Amino acid sequence: MRGLCFYEDLAWVFRLISPPGDYAHESDAFAEMMRKHARIPVRTLLNLGCGAGHNDHNLKQQFEITGADIAQGMLALARELNPEITYLNGDMRTLRLNRQFDVVTCFDSIDYMCSEADLRAAFETTFMHLKPGGVFLTVPDVITEIFEHNSTHIHKGKGDEVSVTFIENYFDPDPSDTTYDATFVMLIRRNGELSIETDCHTLGLFPRQTWLDILRDVGFGAYEETYTDEDGKKYPVFVGVKA
Repeated sequence: MRGLCFYEDLAWVFRLISPPGDYAHESDAFAEMMRKHARIPVRTLLNLGCGAGHNDHNLKQQFEITGADIAQGMLALARELNPEITYLNGDMRTLRLNRQFDVVTCFDSIDYMCSEADLRAAFETTFMHLKPGGVFLTVPDVITEIFEHNSTHIHKGKGDEVSVTFIENYFDPDPSDTTYDATFVMLIRRNGELSIETDCHTLGLFPRQTWLDILRDVGFGAYEETYTDEDGKKYPVFVGVKA
């Protein structure tokens, strides 16, 4: 069963369950990694798959940011939160801006690349938009080595006269391919009245070596870092440096 789309009709839910302030710690850590690997001073940043602009909100004090996303609902939230940032509608696999940046990022939206061809296309877009000496940083939620089959996570949030319980389940129906299913269930209560919405997405799942190999094939120097969140959970961070 498929309900309303989380990134369009229900985009407003995202801000309740994952507020911008929650991104401060990771944004500082990622900025430090960018500067560590860059071969040039970094000021301009292109964020592919920017979503609701929550990382941008925390990074805009350090960088001049341009954001792009395929979902208009999320872009509307990003523009509301960060009116000083230029936001564009575009697919990270095909976007062409005829401009280069010091840094290109693609945080967990990279998970929507479901095949090696998709991943390569996104990395080629990144390479094309990066200055020599610049750095690309991407942070998948999971890679094959750390994927937990049939894992479930719950997030909660509140707004004016509304509360949301957000349940996400990760399930891999075919471990031999490069995808898994992410199913979202949202329990939305307005003045005590309950509505239930569902949405299911297909996401990409690749081993560590695939990430590094495709980065190198595209032309990057490839590196791996680890981000540890405030709860102690570790995430792989893949970094590409353009010669």
